[in-house]
Amino acid sequence: MTVVREPAAGPGSPRRSSGRSTVRALSTVLIVSGLLLLADAVLTVVWQEPLSALYARIQQDKLDGQLDDLARQAPTVVDRRALAELPDGDSRLAFAARSLDRRARAGQPIGRIRIPRVGLSKVVVEGTGTDDLKRGPGHYPATVLPGAPGTVGIAGHRTTYGAPFRRLDKLRRGDRIAIDMPYGTFTYRVERTRIVAPTATEVVRRVGYDRLVLTACHPLYSAAQRIVVFARQVNAREGGGLI
Repeated sequence: MTVVREPAAGPGSPRRSSGRSTVRALSTVLIVSGLLLLADAVLTVVWQEPLSALYARIQQDKLDGQLDDLARQAPTVVDRRALAELPDGDSRLAFAARSLDRRARAGQPIGRIRIPRVGLSKVVVEGTGTDDLKRGPGHYPATVLPGAPGTVGIAGHRTTYGAPFRRLDKLRRGDRIAIDMPYGTFTYRVERTRIVAPTATEVVRRVGYDRLVLTACHPLYSAAQRIVVFARQVNAREGGGLI
């Protein structure tokens, strides 16, 4: 019986050309993937992690609308009666702050923080859990809301999820921080900055005056410590639909 053998693939055969094309395509994919990973690393070091930043941006856009809806809400009949009996603006602000505090749920928008020195303007959500801080700076539930006597505590990321507090270390004594709530606007002046251990919960304790405390991980790309900014309230102004 005669066996017919197929000719060996020559240098220009379709089989070998197909193999080279596959290798080139795989090489291109690997090179592009490597460049993307490098770009991601560079952006993270220079600015912030891009994928989580996109997520945070989408969340902030949603929170903007929700905060606008909250600001347009009128006080309830019961709240109107209570507000009418209060003697001054400070009392009304404190009442509105406590009222919102009772109703706020984790992840919901409660106000907006503005720090001109570092170009920050972000919606603040209730809570400092992992999911809460993915959406924006988060209010420590154990602290009061602006308007109520005591310490307002807000935490935020420095390298991921929009990195709202990345530049806290750039704040200096006297810098202005404003928080716009649905019932009023509150202005604070930076007094000092401290680096503390993550367990130093005493930084948000109540003191003898109304203040704001901002916290974030320190140094960048590490959770070994916390950077804490202390600011004193210097002005409070009524406004919005909840008062």
